[in-house]
Amino acid sequence: MPCMSKLLWKPSADTVLGTRMHRFMVFVNERFGKDFSDYSQLYEWSVTEIPDFWAAAWDFLEIKASRHYDQVVDDLSRMPGAKWFPGARLNFAENLLRYRDDKTALVFLGEAQAPVYWSYAQLFDETARVAQSLKELGVVPGDRVVAYMPNLAHTIIAMLAAVSLGATWSSCSPDFGIKGVLDRFGQIQPKVLFAADGYFFKGKRIDTLARLEQIAQQIPSVEHFIVVPHAQPEPDISGIRDAMLYADFRSDQPGLEIDFAQLPADHPLYIMYSSGTTGLPKCMVQGAAGILINQLKEMVLHTDVGREDNIFYFTTCGWMMWNWLTSGLGAGATVVLYDGNPFHPGPEVLWHMAQEQKLTVFGTSAGYLGALENTGMRPGDQYDLSHLRVLLSTGSPLSEEGFAFVYDAIKSDLQLASISGGTDLNGCFALGNPIGPVYSGELQCRGLGMKVEAFDENGQAVVGQQGELVCTAPFPSMPLYFWDDPNNQKYVSAYFDVYPGVWRHGDYIEINEYGGVKIYGRSDTTLNPGGVRIGTAEIYRRVNDFSEIEDSLVVGQTWKGDVRVLLFVKMAGNHLLDDSLRHRIKKCLRENASPRHVPAKILEVPDIPYTLNMKKVELAVKKVIEKKPVQNRDSLSNPDVLDFYANLKEVYED
Repeated sequence: MPCMSKLLWKPSADTVLGTRMHRFMVFVNERFGKDFSDYSQLYEWSVTEIPDFWAAAWDFLEIKASRHYDQVVDDLSRMPGAKWFPGARLNFAENLLRYRDDKTALVFLGEAQAPVYWSYAQLFDETARVAQSLKELGVVPGDRVVAYMPNLAHTIIAMLAAVSLGATWSSCSPDFGIKGVLDRFGQIQPKVLFAADGYFFKGKRIDTLARLEQIAQQIPSVEHFIVVPHAQPEPDISGIRDAMLYADFRSDQPGLEIDFAQLPADHPLYIMYSSGTTGLPKCMVQGAAGILINQLKEMVLHTDVGREDNIFYFTTCGWMMWNWLTSGLGAGATVVLYDGNPFHPGPEVLWHMAQEQKLTVFGTSAGYLGALENTGMRPGDQYDLSHLRVLLSTGSPLSEEGFAFVYDAIKSDLQLASISGGTDLNGCFALGNPIGPVYSGELQCRGLGMKVEAFDENGQAVVGQQGELVCTAPFPSMPLYFWDDPNNQKYVSAYFDVYPGVWRHGDYIEINEYGGVKIYGRSDTTLNPGGVRIGTAEIYRRVNDFSEIEDSLVVGQTWKGDVRVLLFVKMAGNHLLDDSLRHRIKKCLRENASPRHVPAKILEVPDIPYTLNMKKVELAVKKVIEKKPVQNRDSLSNPDVLDFYANLKEVYED
């Protein structure tokens, strides 16, 4: 028998029978004459009989299309290049607006702001009004409509209205600086830009109109700026060219219908962006049907979301989890939005919301859970979380200690689904399974239809060993292409330069014998001391145990013909980094990881660099200390800290 990690949770037999995953398995059994009884059997079939799986998913998920596809996929041997659902005609927004009743569709909450509720009927009506107004502005299929917005209901409404007409949507959150916005929207030449006048963070009102004035001057393609009052009731927009307030733009006609543009399956839906820390952000164009079916698969099957659910994910409109969360509308759930700092005025803010909104699905990041644990708060002791059945975590690997914290301090009877994928696919490669157990430190399963493997250095699939995360068969939510990449050179070099015809994602993982997945960090920052590859996650896990340390970052530095490990630590409170603490850290890593995990140097820093989506940027620090340029520093939330690393003399000493 394989050596399994600690079992933390297992669904009851009755729970399993009530899940949509189980119902889908029964659906597959009946349609294809199978006798599957567990997830592993269903998964193996889904990546072996790929067209049959996606055809079954299309029907089970009730994808709305005015014309059925001619075939599921034209050529599975083409990667990239496979065409999904050719012949189909559909509209993404129509699938998310399939309900028009009085059930709550959206709830918006912000710092010190009372909840605002939108029913499905109100959501449809408001979307119809905005779609009509966009149509009157001349928006047609293929135009780009973008948003520089907080996480408001109006952002989702603008997206639905735009894509109902066949426009392509893209968004940035208002904490992006001017250059960050220009680097993204400037490439794709949008016609209409939605923006709020400001937002709230840590109790402060932050104005964005001055930034918007400069953005308007530097993106000439934008013909109309629609400003949503949020930070103040009557903002002065006179300094912004071609601007109008939302109330003046929105149609005042009640009872409008939406003429959903019926478009090919591969019609461009979203433009998403790479982090941009190694150059100008890459603009990834994603198709409507592929994103729709994959996100609904993850929402309905892997997260078991339906009309009875209230789902929340802490995200901004600049992170793919915002796009992912909106697909909850297609499942008929209530989608809960929050904008602001999750620790203002205290660490209880999101858990008070969880109680009041009776959240059934709570999504966040591993970083948030670690920060919450450091506050000493135990949400399960203070709030009624009886409705909560799933907690989702992504952004970085969740450590075994993080798993333990969730089950000890939040709730002992829930499904903890650590999930991992990327902006590139607007979804997950590995994620939750409502009919399977949860083991400490592990993602429950690989996603249905995603032929994920771990490749060793020889390009061979391995089990029970660390390797590169690859996907060896096409999947519907692959980018259609990169913007301004006519020969697909950027696209191919991003994923297919190492293993031609195989998607190399850039994560370092291990797939065990029973299908669980462990993430060890980004493979482009994998450490290689003495020629032995090790992931950074194990170091972070051990360092996180030290209460004296608030945060940390690990890089491998090229040094005298080898690679040495550098550990940078941000100290907590008034603690100091001294030789005694360094010795304890090294001893802990040597005994609990391996001698190769022991850093050559442990150095104190004032802060750890993060992207605006709250991901550590190890690669940027590695470049800085090796005197290489870091492009597009505006993709970082705290870019100035890189100057400290560049001038840290100890990095260049033995």
